[in-house]
Amino acid sequence: MSETLLTFPKGGIHPPEYKDLTDHLPIEDMPLPEEVEILLHQHFGAPCTPLVKKKAEVSEGDLIGRVEAGLGANVHASVTGVVKEIGLSAHPVTVHSPSIIIKRDPEAEPPSPTPVDWRSLSRDELLNRVKDAGIVGIGGAGFPTHVKLSPPPEAKVDTLIINGAECEPYLTTDHRLMLEHPKEILEGAKIILAILGIDTCHIGVEANKMDAVETLRKAAAAQGAEDSRISIDALKVKYPQGSEKQLIESITGRRVPAFGLPFDVGTIVQNVGTTKAVYDAVVLNKPLYEKVITISGKGIQRPANLRVRIGTRLKDIVDYLGGTTSELSKVVVGGPMMGFAIPNLEVPVTKTTSGVLFLTGEEIDDRSYSNCIRCGWCLDACPMGLAPNEIGIYVEAGRAADTAHFGVFECFECGCCAFVCPAKRPLVQFIRLAKMKARKD
Repeated sequence: MSETLLTFPKGGIHPPEYKDLTDHLPIEDMPLPEEVEILLHQHFGAPCTPLVKKKAEVSEGDLIGRVEAGLGANVHASVTGVVKEIGLSAHPVTVHSPSIIIKRDPEAEPPSPTPVDWRSLSRDELLNRVKDAGIVGIGGAGFPTHVKLSPPPEAKVDTLIINGAECEPYLTTDHRLMLEHPKEILEGAKIILAILGIDTCHIGVEANKMDAVETLRKAAAAQGAEDSRISIDALKVKYPQGSEKQLIESITGRRVPAFGLPFDVGTIVQNVGTTKAVYDAVVLNKPLYEKVITISGKGIQRPANLRVRIGTRLKDIVDYLGGTTSELSKVVVGGPMMGFAIPNLEVPVTKTTSGVLFLTGEEIDDRSYSNCIRCGWCLDACPMGLAPNEIGIYVEAGRAADTAHFGVFECFECGCCAFVCPAKRPLVQFIRLAKMKARKD
């Protein structure tokens, strides 16, 4: 009997997947670059304060930037070497960020961590290891994980959801992590359950990755009855299935209220990659200084799923993969639905870089847009039940600040509206502009 696939009830789309470019490619370790450029602002919150000076010698995993106040996450040296420069670097989202450039010592030996039994550690010790490792939400905006794992007592959290949906086209890093590191992901989920003091966990995976679903289920079964509290749920293939609010409703039926947070309905959501990073931090005492990213699109000579050091410049990745093709038209950091186009390859990989797409003219739609034709397709596609058409019209009329009643601040910019618009209106850009104007007024 076929399995019932879980999903959310309102809106959503099914864009072309293009995952076949890389979903069959095992994770590959990229050789260490000669230099890394580590941004001090690669998380939700304020930039870190540098803890090293120019010409200082640092080892792989050393703490080099610390959050002094407010939200944020520590940053660590991703290679052993000498601090070449402390300055300002290009940032894929915020344009610029303070940074530390490290010139690698090619003779340095890699560290060899000794695994520890995490069950011997207290809840506070587990949480402190996550905090010290500088872990942030790898699949999203980079919210510090130790903060997310410290919900207020009145929240009454009873369910952990591990997000393995990876619904953005092209991206396959979470897919490969689930196939190649299922035990670490399951163990990371148990560590998070111990920190939260709960015992119910769901891992949600879209049904276009049934091999990952089966791999995780076999790994959970092999670990014995203790793990029966962790279920692997197959989800309908529908974008944006991996959005936090949609994922929670798909799996639990609970609906996060407007302007609410997941813990308001008793849930905490963590990405698959973040969960693996929690395992690394707690069991191996390894900070978050490397990650797996997808390099894809028809504009790169060799697509790949690469494990790279944080701070690796995109130009070094392109050189390693044989360069770009002559048809390259646009470079996008992240997925095609929620990613950002960048003007050059001087940008370094951060903790939240999930992929880099090298797209040709046939992979993008650069037609000009026209007036709204009142078809209502964007209303049907919006998973939040908002009115993107009205927001766009108001922005064009110079009334961007008057769009709050259309739900502009509930929009998480998934791009469903723009994808289905037959007039090719840049609705997400209109919405971003409306938010900016409304906040100023």
